[in-house]
Amino acid sequence: MGSAVGWPFVATAQQPAMPVVGYLGLTSANSDAYLITPFRKALSQAGFDDGRNVAIKYRFAEDNVSRLPTLAAELVRSNVAVIFTATTVSALAVKAATSTVPVVFAIGADPVKSGLVASLNQPGGNLTGVSFFTNQMESKRLGLLHEIAPKAELIGVLLNPNNPFFENQTKDVESASRALGLKSDIQRASNEHDIAAAFSAFAQQRAGAVLVGADPYFNSQRSLVIAPATQLHLPAIYEWREFVEAGGLMSYGTSLTEAYRQAGDFVIRILKGAKPADLPVLQSTKFEFIINLKTAKQIGIEVPPGLSARADAIIE
Repeated sequence: MGSAVGWPFVATAQQPAMPVVGYLGLTSANSDAYLITPFRKALSQAGFDDGRNVAIKYRFAEDNVSRLPTLAAELVRSNVAVIFTATTVSALAVKAATSTVPVVFAIGADPVKSGLVASLNQPGGNLTGVSFFTNQMESKRLGLLHEIAPKAELIGVLLNPNNPFFENQTKDVESASRALGLKSDIQRASNEHDIAAAFSAFAQQRAGAVLVGADPYFNSQRSLVIAPATQLHLPAIYEWREFVEAGGLMSYGTSLTEAYRQAGDFVIRILKGAKPADLPVLQSTKFEFIINLKTAKQIGIEVPPGLSARADAIIE
């Protein structure tokens, strides 16, 4: 009899299963650590604490694009409530893996042109998120680079051929170079050996400055693209402020940490019942221009006062 009385009590005492948030990273846990922090903080501030009432399941491709479809499918099979990912290639992998599980992205490419959503205002499917259009900023970065190195006639350009928007980046750089009366030497790099070979080519061809194209791999391997530019005393510009904080000369782009926080807000709304199709894609509108004066001194160049005055932050 005691057993019969006890069963209802046990049943009502059981806690409902925690919702699971899938996190698909192209790089590694170490590379994404500083970005995961604002993402988790956004969830926590809304009352979703990892391990208490929500579980975050992480999967990382370790810079191996070919692993993304398998990892995406694995997360889908894990009965996740929503998946977050932060590169165009990983978002496309998740889209191919599911048409029902909600997906939140934070990407630098145009999500409409990428085929992720039908439109920015009406995504129309199971994906939505944040777009900061950084892949379309190469011409702006080239212009800033020309201002700090006006005597440079040849610009070395580092682009990743594995980037879905490699061709668009190439066209943007070539067009911007012609408009400024400059020549560009575009080198392809998707691994450490390629990067070293590219900078060797820049040195041999006497490039006067370097533009490192927007790409998740370069961001995860910042030291590999910062060190040779410094050693060759070449003015260089990158996409994120994290490059400048690590010793790069200049950067122009949106805030990655803010984009991850905003993506966290999307995940929260979906956990509370919202549907991706009803959540317009958020476009980042604030861009940061950062200069490292210590690096400028180290490579022997002077930053024009007018350029310094336009910087959003100066690292000394």
